Amino acid sequence: MLTVRQRLRRRSMLETLPRPLLLILPLFVLVAAAEGWYLQRQRGQRYDWRAFLASLGDAVGRRIIVSVVGLGAIAAVLSVAWTYRVATVPMDRWWSWASLFIGEEFSYYWMHRADHRIRWMWATHAVHHSSNQFVLANAYRLGWTTQISGTALFMAPLVLVGFSPAMVLAALAANLLYQFWIHTELIGRLGPLEWVLNTPSHHRVHHARNDAYLDRNFGGVLIVFDRMFGTFAEQRPDTPCRYGLVEPLATNNPVRIAFHGWRQLWDEVREARGLREYALALFGPPEWRTGRNRSASAHRPAP
Repeated sequence: MLTVRQRLRRRSMLETLPRPLLLILPLFVLVAAAEGWYLQRQRGQRYDWRAFLASLGDAVGRRIIVSVVGLGAIAAVLSVAWTYRVATVPMDRWWSWASLFIGEEFSYYWMHRADHRIRWMWATHAVHHSSNQFVLANAYRLGWTTQISGTALFMAPLVLVGFSPAMVLAALAANLLYQFWIHTELIGRLGPLEWVLNTPSHHRVHHARNDAYLDRNFGGVLIVFDRMFGTFAEQRPDTPCRYGLVEPLATNNPVRIAFHGWRQLWDEVREARGLREYALALFGPPEWRTGRNRSASAHRPAP
């Protein structure tokens, strides 16, 4: 049972959680619209304005959900981790900020990799990959079920070692803010920066559904962990990126976009027989199918 002091601490933590992604959303929408105007009017390219509105609908729906339920599930996990932390890292030293940055990047890499390889997490993350174009508006198409996707479990180790939940979530928010500008085809390769940073070129590979590019480049700000752990792939001139899900989603309805991954997960759970199949339906790779559904096309080819 939580003491009164612990309950007050958890409530305070909920009230101070960083929400810059919500505050800066109108600016992102304007910049994304400017990109669409430029592509269509100046370059003569087709721009999918319905997909743009679908991304906006996803962002607005997420904002409403956060306003109603807050970040309770994520905050609860991090609050427990903070209660049982092994130390308290002072944030008045340069090395503290450097350690938090590297630690958050490392945690984000493994979280993002799990987003693609665990069906329960993919059900939420698939929303981000559901657009069939690669534009800035994709950056804020993130889904409505982040609270139950498992994000907090990957951030909790940072809190356990002594970084406050507010600082950890601020670092995660900064990571996501950085990634806004890399969701575009207007920026080419960036020379030596490509070795260290996650760039538009690297992120185009990440969003591509070509077999050669699937499940690559999971980094947030940095690309170094992909290079270290063998998940890096370079954009190749002879292999143009094709975007969207392996099984493209033909809808711009924000509600269907938000829940199509969960519907597919439920289809597998419903057809599962036995404990092993239930476990794989929930936590196996997204391409796994029960014997009864194996004839259906998968999200992606099996590795």
